Amino acid sequence: MSELHVLSVEGLPEVEEGAALGELVAARAAIEPGDVLVISQKVVSKAEGRLRRLSSVIPGAKARKLAAVLGKEPALVELIFEESTEVLRAEGSVLIVETHHGFVCANAGIDSSNVPGDDTVCLLPEDPDASARRIRKEIVGFVVEREPRLPLDLGVVISDSFGRAWRLGQAEVAIGCAGLMPLDDWRGRADAFGKKLEATQIAIADEAAAAADLARSKNNNVPAVILRGLSSFVIAEDGPGAQTLRRSREEDLFR
Repeated sequence: MSELHVLSVEGLPEVEEGAALGELVAARAAIEPGDVLVISQKVVSKAEGRLRRLSSVIPGAKARKLAAVLGKEPALVELIFEESTEVLRAEGSVLIVETHHGFVCANAGIDSSNVPGDDTVCLLPEDPDASARRIRKEIVGFVVEREPRLPLDLGVVISDSFGRAWRLGQAEVAIGCAGLMPLDDWRGRADAFGKKLEATQIAIADEAAAAADLARSKNNNVPAVILRGLSSFVIAEDGPGAQTLRRSREEDLFR
């Protein structure tokens, strides 16, 4: 029987710009070959200097106009515009956009929770897959330096909470990953009754992100979790990243 162990990484300090996240995690967790590290987008963004003060943002006329309609801070709306390629919905107090990464989400993923100060917001990493590759490299380097004989295949997932269009509540998804198969493609394979599967692709990286979130909360200052039991999906190379999980515009039935 397969088992999945979910282990929170305790004792991480408040992350500041320039921090080597991989080394911080590796120094506090007994990482084993085949483990998957799931780390929150917020600390990745902090390490990469992606915090902005709203008071430093000058909103344009378009941002001020939409902010008045939505009841949002004009400077926040201006930042959302800067981080987006297209506004998809602007109704009530909700602003759904497509980001430069291709994510469809509220407020371009900009968030003010778990950041210092009332005037500060956190932007998504510029390239979450590159961030995941860097963190993976830092961890492997840290561990191998201390245990040179230990081969270390490791998966890294950067997670963020997204809403779901047809369901209430938020769930964690992978916005970046490295060393992990993001999709397990079952198309053409048989189910338990021998029937050929036609459309099934399991979002492994998203499911890993969601599983990790069960071992932490929004107020316990635990941004990193180790998943043990997913080694069959961990790969030696960095892999294609979480961008693989994006549905192309041509396949999007709702735009």
